[in-house]
Amino acid sequence: MIEFRSVSKQFPDGTTAVEDFSFVLPSRKTTVLVGSSGCGKTTLLRMINRMIEPTSGQVLIDDVDVATQDRVKLRRSIGYVLQSSGLLPHRKVVDNVATVPVLNGVPKAKAREQALELLDKVGLDRGLANRYPRQLSGGQQQRVGVARALASDPNILLMDEPFGAVDPIVRADLQNELNRLQRELGKTIVFVTHDIEEAFVLADQVIIFRKGGVIAQAGSPAEILAAPADDFVASFIGADKGKRDLFVQERPDDGGRRLVVDANGRAIGVLGDGSPAS
Repeated sequence: MIEFRSVSKQFPDGTTAVEDFSFVLPSRKTTVLVGSSGCGKTTLLRMINRMIEPTSGQVLIDDVDVATQDRVKLRRSIGYVLQSSGLLPHRKVVDNVATVPVLNGVPKAKAREQALELLDKVGLDRGLANRYPRQLSGGQQQRVGVARALASDPNILLMDEPFGAVDPIVRADLQNELNRLQRELGKTIVFVTHDIEEAFVLADQVIIFRKGGVIAQAGSPAEILAAPADDFVASFIGADKGKRDLFVQERPDDGGRRLVVDANGRAIGVLGDGSPAS
């Protein structure tokens, strides 16, 4: 469980990124932080692994203040996926994935074998293991980034707009892959995006932000779609542009989940526990 207690962040130039933010992110669920640029969502995510320190307040993981934890050990215990994948260009794919386990003392041969297993898990051919990042497509690089983030078997996975730099078709594939991995692994995922459609596809819980890290609305995709909190939220999700044409669709190839889809068949939410829709 991740908890923010009255967290604020002011940068040296006087900018207030977050002001008095309090919230609890549930364990083993995907929470998506969504909002326009400058709303504080990335700042909040980076407070979790101490890449950014709050000006005031606390960030706790399982009731332990992260400020009391060694930064290096904390970061190695938390998976982190960047928009640019953040792969080391001079290292082969297999060694990129094995980086953190080796730093944590796992023998190199064992770490490399585990890295190959992770390539399988994220849907990459082992034949790519000895290539360098520059020899991969953008989507392949992002899959390697996810594999590397999972290499130390972290309980928490932080994802900062990881699919924002790939084309829409690859992006949809990566979103589906992440949903599959989450069903299999059950991590606590904190995902940042500016794309509300992506948030609805991935999230168990969505937090929509105004400027300054102020929560406009939080809830499941279905709850937000059914009852936007105010005009700001309605505009953000597109409800003010006319009623969305929404349908419920069960997809057996996607774990039998009941999805809320739009008129183009694009998934924009998940219906609860699979019980019949009303």
